[in-house]
Amino acid sequence: MNQKYPSVLLENAVNELSSLPGVGRKTALRLALYMLRRDIDYTEGFASALLALRRDVKYCQVCHNICDEDVCSICADHQRDHSTVCVVENIKEVMAIENTGQFRGVYHVLGGIISPMDGIGPGDLQIDSLVQRVAGGDVKEVVLALSTTMEGDTTNFFIYRKLSSYDVKISVIARGVSIGDEIEYADEITLGRSIVNRTSFNDSIKI
Repeated sequence: MNQKYPSVLLENAVNELSSLPGVGRKTALRLALYMLRRDIDYTEGFASALLALRRDVKYCQVCHNICDEDVCSICADHQRDHSTVCVVENIKEVMAIENTGQFRGVYHVLGGIISPMDGIGPGDLQIDSLVQRVAGGDVKEVVLALSTTMEGDTTNFFIYRKLSSYDVKISVIARGVSIGDEIEYADEITLGRSIVNRTSFNDSIKI
């Protein structure tokens, strides 16, 4: 049975809020009524923040991380080790690894992982730009820090093959992160140890 609303405006707000991932219509209604109870300045500030996020957010020209400028603060930090590049799926992994305090290199955000079932191939990811970074000659080590799933392992191997002709060390995070786990959900201690105790990718596969 469809919920009937006393206001078309309320119904429209619920429809939009419930389109967010993980937000059902009951939760959307609760959020909409909460907004309605707050003063207009709060709601305008909330809406402005969302508009600014969508309109003004940028992607780092070097690593493709989300940022406010053309180059993110990590890539612009001369105190970081720019010869060590940690390859991750998305911004959430960057945040998770940064929270460990165990990595002082820089990152490369792929924007996803290879997943034929979802229609995502190598050409949909920032793999070519990673190869270009390595080809520049300044990168000495590439750390593959993708989720320990079949899709993550497939992406790791594809990148390994693409970089195999370059003079660069390719390592993978230690399996302190359980098989099938996603990086963003690993606790900071486990993830930190996995970064520190990374191993050669050659040792993780059978050629």
